[in-house]
Amino acid sequence: MQIFLNIVVLLIGFAALIKGADFFVDGSASVAKRLKVPGVIIGLTIVAMGTSAPELAVSVSAGLSGSNAIAVSNVVGSNIFNLLAVLGICAILKPLPVGQEIKKRDYPLSLLFTLAVFLLAGNLVLSGQCKNIHDMNETAGTLFRWNGLVLIAAFILYLLYTIHIAKKNRLQAEEEIELLTPFQCAVYIVGGIIAIILGGQLVVDSAEKLALAFGMSETLVGLTIVAIGTSLPELVTSVVAAKKGENGMAAGNVVGSNIFNLLLILGVSSTIHPVEIMVASFVDLGMLLGVSLIAYAFIFTGRRVSRVEGGVMVLMYALYTCYVIAR
Repeated sequence: MQIFLNIVVLLIGFAALIKGADFFVDGSASVAKRLKVPGVIIGLTIVAMGTSAPELAVSVSAGLSGSNAIAVSNVVGSNIFNLLAVLGICAILKPLPVGQEIKKRDYPLSLLFTLAVFLLAGNLVLSGQCKNIHDMNETAGTLFRWNGLVLIAAFILYLLYTIHIAKKNRLQAEEEIELLTPFQCAVYIVGGIIAIILGGQLVVDSAEKLALAFGMSETLVGLTIVAIGTSLPELVTSVVAAKKGENGMAAGNVVGSNIFNLLLILGVSSTIHPVEIMVASFVDLGMLLGVSLIAYAFIFTGRRVSRVEGGVMVLMYALYTCYVIAR
């Protein structure tokens, strides 16, 4: 009976996720058209921050309890999932066009921020002070409070820069399109975010209980179901945006969420309490940097991410998951 109830809750969670994403994308698209800015800008800001709310909530809670080392694995796992699984699945469903602004401005900045966090997080390894680099539980470095403040400042500057670009590149009004009223936009966006977060929580909780009921270990559940569950908002929102033709919003959501995770979530976490980085997390950060470069090669070499490239990205994520489980 308990298993049946968990399956029902799982289905309700998925329904809330999908419907919430539907409302959220519609509301965000209307905001973009009302403000006469490209959808990619909304994807990089409102949509990215909304879909990253679960990661922020988890990291802040962990930081307040003094155990915020989980924030690093949460952010790194989420960013790898976003780049490989979210972009890959979107491209498999429908070849995903990527605008010049993402290629030339936002993605390179995301790469730069990833490199900066990698260098800050591995200060002991990079300076040769790490006692045993082969021990995954050894300390590789620390994100100090001043590091956190620098990351938060970088996020604020990036946000201000994006808003400046949005004002500079206003689009012509499309009067023939019936837009939602400002009140409706607010209801759609706020209601969509609430449904996405609640739906994601229901999916993660019920999936975890089902997995444990079928004999999976808590560690395995944490590395797979919980890690993917916190990124479900990005996945569902990007897929829905791509299917609705809001391609800029789909790609912008992924890049914006990754920047949000790296700068604001890690920034807030390490400002609340210095974060000790284990060698395992440092290795994962290195993998995130490598994955970011590979994904950029796919994005930069063509006008769109093809179905074949999307399939390769999803396969890479599957291999990464196998490695993490084996480790």
